Amino acid sequence: MEIPPLLLQFGVSLAAILVIYAIARMIGLGGKPLLKDDDAVRQAAGEVVDGFEAQRISIGRGGKAALAKDDAGRIMVIKLHGNRFAGRVLTGGAKVREEVDGLVVDCGESTFGAVRLSVTDPAIWADAINRL
Repeated sequence: MEIPPLLLQFGVSLAAILVIYAIARMIGLGGKPLLKDDDAVRQAAGEVVDGFEAQRISIGRGGKAALAKDDAGRIMVIKLHGNRFAGRVLTGGAKVREEVDGLVVDCGESTFGAVRLSVTDPAIWADAINRL
């Protein structure tokens, strides 16, 4: 039985794609990063603003967002954006809204958007952000 060339090409291409997928998964490519602990938040904050050293940190449930405050009183909101973390240092134009399960922080920049965080201490963060 002779296999049509187009079917053979399809089969070989599919096999190659599956092999590449398996190799990528084996070496850990393609996963979504999470803010698992305070060190991960400190690293993300330091990448957003050079020299930002977070002292107080709250990580949202799920590890996709966090709030960090440094010794100078600056507060940064960090969120997952694609497969990297993006963050903004909040200013006086930031708005925060407490909800039943956490906070919604709007840094005032339309391109960044609002960030929903389910944190254990929302009232403390809301007060700190409102004092900016």
